[in-house]
Amino acid sequence: MSKITDEKIDQLAHLARLEFDALGKQNIKADLENILVLCEKLNDVDTNGIEPLIYLSNTTNNVREDEVIETITKIQALQNAPKKDSDYFRVPKVITEKK
Repeated sequence: MSKITDEKIDQLAHLARLEFDALGKQNIKADLENILVLCEKLNDVDTNGIEPLIYLSNTTNNVREDEVIETITKIQALQNAPKKDSDYFRVPKVITEKK
């Protein structure tokens, strides 16, 4: 089992952009050591003959068939548009070319 050092806590805190006071550092150190102990216990579990779990359940998705239903016409959609051009909404240009 690898030991959690103060240097490792400082490194993880830097990577995660976290700051710990002395008490916080001791608390996170204890939590990480507990996690490592739990992971070590998992190494003791006999998994011979057990297939890896790919899906959490055996159910399949029950989805409905896609049906095209026209709920609003093109004319109705464009009716209150501030700017329109025949069958399309007109919007201001947001992407400019760099020279």
